[in-house]
Amino acid sequence: MNSAEKFIWDNAVPLIEAHGCELWDVEYIKEAGRRYLRVYIDKKEGVSIADCEAVSGDIGKMLDEADPVPDSYIFEVSSAGAERELKRPSDFERFFGFTVEIKLYRAEDGQKSYIGKLTGYADGDVTIDTGGIPLVFKKADIALARLRAV
Repeated sequence: MNSAEKFIWDNAVPLIEAHGCELWDVEYIKEAGRRYLRVYIDKKEGVSIADCEAVSGDIGKMLDEADPVPDSYIFEVSSAGAERELKRPSDFERFFGFTVEIKLYRAEDGQKSYIGKLTGYADGDVTIDTGGIPLVFKKADIALARLRAV
């Protein structure tokens, strides 16, 4: 985690929670020669544009005052999305029984992508059920784990 991401995790949670939302993820990345600071929020009943605007305004003020990022960047706040990436153990625990997609770094049995119900998570290893067939993927082999909208 870089310093911009850490700053948001350490300081923005109360601002986000004041709007009835939770912090899902933060990324500070470079795309097409520009830097982006993206904050992803979630809310049980769904995130609205108004939620994103309100959270963006509050975090934007905090960023302007603290100026924790030395580079110029584009700041964005958005919903975590229906097909959000699962990263932390709590993400996997929260979505047990949901349909997920697991993408691998290298193909196994000629396949790099698997879809099934999330049935297990232990020490980074993920278990999915693909129609009665449980598959276990080692943490080191998983390039991406995300929810799949069905």
